[in-house]
Amino acid sequence: MPAPTPDSFGVALIGAGAIGRMHAERCLRHPDVHLAAIADPTEAGRAFARSIGVPWFAGHRDLLDGVRVGAAIVATPNATHRPVGLDFIAHRVPLLMEKPIAGTLEDGAALCEAAEAAGVPLLVAHHRRHNPIQRRARELIAGGLLGRPVAVNGMATWLKPDSYFELAWRRQPGGGPVLINLIHDIDQLRFMLGEIDEVQAVASNAVRGFEVEDTAAVVLRFANGALGTLVVSDAVAAPWNWDLAAGEAAHYVQQPVDSLFICGTEASLTLPRLEVWRYPGRRGWHEEMSVQRHAPHAGDPYRAQLTHLRAVAEGREAPLCSGRDALGTLRVALAVLEAARTRRPVAVCAGAACEKGTACPA
Repeated sequence: MPAPTPDSFGVALIGAGAIGRMHAERCLRHPDVHLAAIADPTEAGRAFARSIGVPWFAGHRDLLDGVRVGAAIVATPNATHRPVGLDFIAHRVPLLMEKPIAGTLEDGAALCEAAEAAGVPLLVAHHRRHNPIQRRARELIAGGLLGRPVAVNGMATWLKPDSYFELAWRRQPGGGPVLINLIHDIDQLRFMLGEIDEVQAVASNAVRGFEVEDTAAVVLRFANGALGTLVVSDAVAAPWNWDLAAGEAAHYVQQPVDSLFICGTEASLTLPRLEVWRYPGRRGWHEEMSVQRHAPHAGDPYRAQLTHLRAVAEGREAPLCSGRDALGTLRVALAVLEAARTRRPVAVCAGAACEKGTACPA
C-alpha cells in the first residue's frame, strides 16, 4: 500500500464485505485519498485489514474514538445504515453511504434530516452516475438528440453463484435483486430521464424458493410521459446487465452487449455502447437508418466517486447523488416491491406519507 502523502485525505471504511473491499481497493490506488481505518466485526474483516496494513476496529464507534478521518464509507447491510450513519453525522464526519441509502424510507429520511440539521455532507454510492458513458448519455438526451423520449427497455440478468447466498440476509426480503441490483438501473433512468411517478410489477422466487425474489418484471411511467420496462433476474445464464456490459470492474468478464435501450421521436440510444440510431434522410420504417457510435474516454466510476467524496467534504463540489436524491431512487425501488406484492399499480409520490413507507395505489 502506498504511504499517504501529507495532503492525502483519510477515509474510514465501515464494512469489509464484497462492496467494502471494492472501495478499499480503490482507496489503496487513489493518489489523493487513503484508507485510514476499517471497522468490521468479523475475523475475515480483521484479516483483510491486516493484509493491507490498515488499522482495524471491531465496531464503528471504536473507530470514531480512535481515528480522525475526513470522511467515511458505510458498506454495511441496509438495516444498519441509519444507526451507523447517525453516529458519524453526530461526529460531523461526511458520509458516502452505500446504496440504497437505507432499508426503509423512514430510515433514509432520518439520515437526510440529521445530515441537513448538522450541515454534514451525505452522499449515496450510486456510482454509475460517475461513469463517463452514463454522463455522456445524459448529455446526449438533455441536448435533445433523441427528440422526445418515448420508451425505455432495460435488462439486468445474470447468474449469482450458490455461495453468494450463504449469508442469510441475501435469502430474506430486502436482500434480493430489486434492492441490491435493479436499484442501480432505476437510478440510471432517473438520472437520464427524470422522475418516475408510477410502477407496476410482478416478482417470482420460483427458481431458488427463497423468501426473497429471484426475478421481477417492472413497468414504469415517467413524469415526462415516457414508458419503460425492466427485467431483473439473478438466476439465469445471461450477459444482459450493466456490470458485464460496461466493464466497470475487473472481476467481471466484459461482454460486447447493451443492457439499456432508450427510444425517442428523433433517435434511439443504447447503453453502454452508446450507439445512436436515426434516419439520416426521409423518416419512416421503410427508410434506411444510420448508426453512430459515441466513445468517451474510459474511466473508473469508483475512483471518480472517491475524488468527488473528497471534493464535497472539502466544500468544493455539490453532491452528484445527495441523500435526498437517493431517497427518490429508493422510493421507486420500494414501490416496485409493493406493486409486486399487491399486484396493483403504485404511484411514486413525495411527502411525509411516502417517507414513512406508505404505498399509494394508483
